[in-house]
Amino acid sequence: MKSALGRVLVGVGMAAALTATAACGGQDTDDKSSGSKKPAAKASASPAAQEGLKPLTKAQLTEAAITKADVKGYRVGNTPDDEIPEVSVPAKPAGCQAIADLFLLGTEPDAAARVSRSLTSEKQTDATLVRMGLLAHKEADAKKVVADLRTQSKKCTSYEHTDYQYTGIKSLTAPDLGDEAVAYSMTGAIDGNKIPMSYTIVRSGSTLVVIYAMDALGGKAPEAPVSVLEAQVAKLEKTA
Repeated sequence: MKSALGRVLVGVGMAAALTATAACGGQDTDDKSSGSKKPAAKASASPAAQEGLKPLTKAQLTEAAITKADVKGYRVGNTPDDEIPEVSVPAKPAGCQAIADLFLLGTEPDAAARVSRSLTSEKQTDATLVRMGLLAHKEADAKKVVADLRTQSKKCTSYEHTDYQYTGIKSLTAPDLGDEAVAYSMTGAIDGNKIPMSYTIVRSGSTLVVIYAMDALGGKAPEAPVSVLEAQVAKLEKTA
């Protein structure tokens, strides 16, 4: 018989597989600077200036991702690629789309690169699953994602996504890390199981650090481990 946590992982995998059937979105292209050497007297900021910092590369994200050496008491492993699909599936209502996308580390606009790690406590006695993701964006896009999540975590109460139901969305106090942060909790009904989960998203420059925790045995939504979050933000800022 499969454990409750095993069934949750199967549910997450099924959701990822469903998203893989959708059409892929296009990537943004970098703006080219003007060849003019004479600036206008009152020229507005260029698109490139408005975007701010450029996205980190996949190699940079991989270097910045935490390992077992960075966090005590946790096993750290790579997240399978099929559990972080590159496409989005519409949520109902559309006003919850940003939260729905982030369940599988998706965003709008799309991230230029992503890496994810799975963490389990070496002393764990419950069924808590912890995931960490680094999402590389243009700085303006990263700010938009955080703003959307902040708004939706306050206004969105429930939604349906890939045939699963999510309820009880509640905005939480975000940690004082990075340039800005947002946090929220909710409960997912996945394959007959009610799974409480919490998300914390920290923006550091143009990169989003996402850590979420879910408990397959139900009960209160587990908190994202602060020690892991602090270690990941610190390593990202040092690497970047």
